[in-house]
Amino acid sequence: MLQPNQTQSRNCLSCGKPVKGRSDKKFCDDYCRNNYNNQLKGVDSLLIRNINNALKKNRHLLATLLPEGEKTIKTTQDKLLAIGFNFKYFTHQYITQKGNIYHYCYDHGYLHLENNYILIVADKDV
Repeated sequence: MLQPNQTQSRNCLSCGKPVKGRSDKKFCDDYCRNNYNNQLKGVDSLLIRNINNALKKNRHLLATLLPEGEKTIKTTQDKLLAIGFNFKYFTHQYITQKGNIYHYCYDHGYLHLENNYILIVADKDV
């Protein structure tokens, strides 16, 4: 137990320098506090940003392959992979009464068919 005239050594969580002031102070200055918090949020923000970019890219690729005015088109999985489509990322799924699973990237979706084919659909109601 500390005596009343003794102080516990505290170091800045960002730079490691000794911290002076209030007993609950964790950083030596505002720069270190901001730097520490930005580093904590940076990892999560980067992950979320990368996922959002992949979703937007997938949606853009589906929309690009679908001709203007058409609601569906058939293509191959290989063609989608060749242009950079990532099947790992989609926003939601829709399961039909027949058990078909449509994967959506916002308002554009796709359905896996037989023989490596993919049906691309546009759903303006999503």
